[in-house]
Amino acid sequence: MPGTQYYVIFDMDGVIFDSERACLYCWQEIAADFGMPDVEDVFRRCIGTNNQQTRDIVENAYAEEFGSGIADRLMAESSRRFHAKYDNGNLPVKDGVREILTFLKDAGVTLGLASSTRKASVECELREAGFLDYFNHIVGGDAVCVSKPDPEIYEIAIRELGAVPARTWAIEDSFNGIRSAHAAQLRPIMVPDIIPADEEMRGLSEVVCADLREARDYLARQIEG
Repeated sequence: MPGTQYYVIFDMDGVIFDSERACLYCWQEIAADFGMPDVEDVFRRCIGTNNQQTRDIVENAYAEEFGSGIADRLMAESSRRFHAKYDNGNLPVKDGVREILTFLKDAGVTLGLASSTRKASVECELREAGFLDYFNHIVGGDAVCVSKPDPEIYEIAIRELGAVPARTWAIEDSFNGIRSAHAAQLRPIMVPDIIPADEEMRGLSEVVCADLREARDYLARQIEG
């Protein structure tokens, strides 16, 4: 409705940047070098988790065959390869990012970002891509005690943006992200990345969109009423 203040909070990895797929490529390279089976399945289980949760998933999957500490070795090597490939503005951007950010800013919508990634890394990646100035406030994973699917990160974002949950959408690609936004009583929009929406996600989401351009068109209809 025109004249009403709206808010949109974005996730980052898998929504703004095609970083999850980029990270998967690094894992696949390492798995080929190490002879690690089923790495894509293990990676999928890590989507939407923090570093400790990822470490636990990888350790449970591979420690028996590759020894204790395999998760730290995999994650360290993955980080090295990821930064070598994608630092300095080389991280691939999802289709429609600039269009939706520009539309929302021009419409007077207040924008936030809530990512499980450390805030310093979030700001660096957004700055390199030229997106940082679109956001009024950023909450990183280092600001929370409990990661998604717990609603804490969105509750912090709501408070720091001065947002009204009933007028706030959260754009997420992961199951844990949608669960977190829904638990915070926001209006979740799912834009699936690697893992498609299932029945649970369709039930928790206000809408599931194929991409950010479809999400932009949906938000335009809601905002312009």
